[in-house]
Amino acid sequence: MKKLLFVVNAPEFFLSHRLAIALAARKVGFEVHVATGSGKSIAQIIALGFIHHKIPVTRSGQNPVRELTTVVHLYRLFRSHRPDIVHLITIKPVLYGGIAARLARVPAVVSAVSGLGTVFLDQAGYAGLRRRLVSSLYRLAFSHRRIAVIFQNPDDKKTLISAGALKPEQSRMIRGSGVNLADYPAVAEPDGKPVVVMAARLLRDKGVFEFVDAARILRAKQVEVVMRLIGAPDPENTSSVTERDLEEWRGEPLLELLGYRTDIAQQYAVSNIVCLPSYREGLPKGLVEAAACGRAVVTTDVAGCRDAIEPGVTGLLVPVKDASALADAIQDLVERPERRACMGAAGRRLAEKVFGIEQVVERHMSIYQELLADE
Repeated sequence: MKKLLFVVNAPEFFLSHRLAIALAARKVGFEVHVATGSGKSIAQIIALGFIHHKIPVTRSGQNPVRELTTVVHLYRLFRSHRPDIVHLITIKPVLYGGIAARLARVPAVVSAVSGLGTVFLDQAGYAGLRRRLVSSLYRLAFSHRRIAVIFQNPDDKKTLISAGALKPEQSRMIRGSGVNLADYPAVAEPDGKPVVVMAARLLRDKGVFEFVDAARILRAKQVEVVMRLIGAPDPENTSSVTERDLEEWRGEPLLELLGYRTDIAQQYAVSNIVCLPSYREGLPKGLVEAAACGRAVVTTDVAGCRDAIEPGVTGLLVPVKDASALADAIQDLVERPERRACMGAAGRRLAEKVFGIEQVVERHMSIYQELLADE
């Protein structure tokens, strides 16, 4: 029996973004292992029958000794369990797992680049030096003889090829993590005052502050709308909003703070518009789910976000970090219900054509088979 080992920093991310692929792999005969950092969701992974391995990895830490420890731990894990394929997901597992997989002589590697973070966007201070360092790490991580690097948008692919980090023939394109269309049905919009919902981790680079500022602008323009923010701070991330920010926002008349929720399909069902003013993404799952639910989208004209919609057809694009333009786009859809209904219907068609989880799973199974056939 072939062994497939997923490596991802957070167990919650594995369950929300890769579970369907793991279940399909097990169904076709793989022995599936999952390596993650700490988290309450580990118990659920084990309950699902997967073999779990805990690894010392954090999402945002930059302590050199701790990062080296992660590489060594992954190397030992790979040498001990000898997987036929390792599937590396998110930035640190892709970088450190890629290096460890080469050293441990793992037969095949799948690296899933679900966004490049802010390192290729920053301009201040030592940003150029950091980019060169990270590019070198990617080059080393992608130097495996038998590797497929999955991108969710063409901008990330172009960035790493331009940096000399990988060869074009190593790359594959899969638009997002997919959505179970049955779990995210398209339902009619609710009556009453229009509701705009943003569901994301509460980080600065998700555009949370622009969303709040847009709510203030819309209030000043006396637009009848509810701005609903779903998500929780991420204390491990330096760009997270703070409890002080949340306390200040609770006094905003148009703004509703719902905190962390798992019933996103239901939240979209009781909304009219979905908003994500992020600075950069891989391909945001929240916008894929919004399309499936038949909701018009307002998002930013940046990598990942623009790839999750058909601009002018399923949603509107606005410049990044521009709260005024964001407010204008939201107002346009609030005041034109027929337009947003047409966009919502087009979004559902897009989801059925491109984002269905079955298509995403099938593409991954094909990549696994391709890599194993080269042995």
